[in-house]
Amino acid sequence: MPSPPIQGPRASGGASTTAPILETRGLSKDFRGFTAVDDVNLQIQEGHIHALIGPNGAGKTTVFNLLTRFLPATRGEILYRGKSITRMRSHEIARLGLVRSFQISAVFGQMTVLENVLVALQRPLGTSFHFWKPKSSLDSLNERALQLLEQVGLREDAHRVTAGLPYGRKRALELATTLALEPTVMLLDEPTQGMGAEDVDRVVELIRVAAQGRTVLMVEHNLSVVSRLCDRISVLARGRVLAEGDYASVSANAEVREAYLGSEVSESATAQHEEV
Repeated sequence: MPSPPIQGPRASGGASTTAPILETRGLSKDFRGFTAVDDVNLQIQEGHIHALIGPNGAGKTTVFNLLTRFLPATRGEILYRGKSITRMRSHEIARLGLVRSFQISAVFGQMTVLENVLVALQRPLGTSFHFWKPKSSLDSLNERALQLLEQVGLREDAHRVTAGLPYGRKRALELATTLALEPTVMLLDEPTQGMGAEDVDRVVELIRVAAQGRTVLMVEHNLSVVSRLCDRISVLARGRVLAEGDYASVSANAEVREAYLGSEVSESATAQHEEV
């Protein structure tokens, strides 16, 4: 049985009176006449773990690509701390503290686990690709890198070549490299995709730890993960926001169930709502 949604100071359950840290207004994306994202309005509260869920093709990853400017918006506005970032470049947005992961683990397979984190730690220093510098120049970053690996349970793998890691540990390493960039807002795209139950449980705990003092927006298909982690959920269907609220209210919504009808996710949502 999945754990119930987090209760406590972060998950108030009611509407927040504070300004959102990240917001979209009328966000839309057209592809040659097809509207993939249609008038999406999101408000992500600071300190929350906010999930973006929906059937395949609902537009979730496209929203992520718009938020991080991997794609330009056709219409609408994106605000970070009340200021428009709609026309900023991807690297400028990352420097503000909005850092994303991807559906497929994005690590350097032929480097060691420690070297992957060291590369990420160099980015804010502007020395990311200065591989010609002596290895001793990275010594000052080693302590921080090892701390990050300890945080995600990979310290014992520090000198292991990344390609040989099991999939779940590669995703944990990706989380460490994301944390190395000192994000204010972490955007996690399918962080548990392709994992067995044991790895899923481990990554859930890692996300919970990593979210302390940060805001997380995540795309996730596993509704057990969503129910255990998230303060608020936005449901997309056909590029539009269909429903929004906490897990209990969203999973009980008739339109949400209809959108998932006939899929594994629908059955999972029904079962989990009954358990919660």
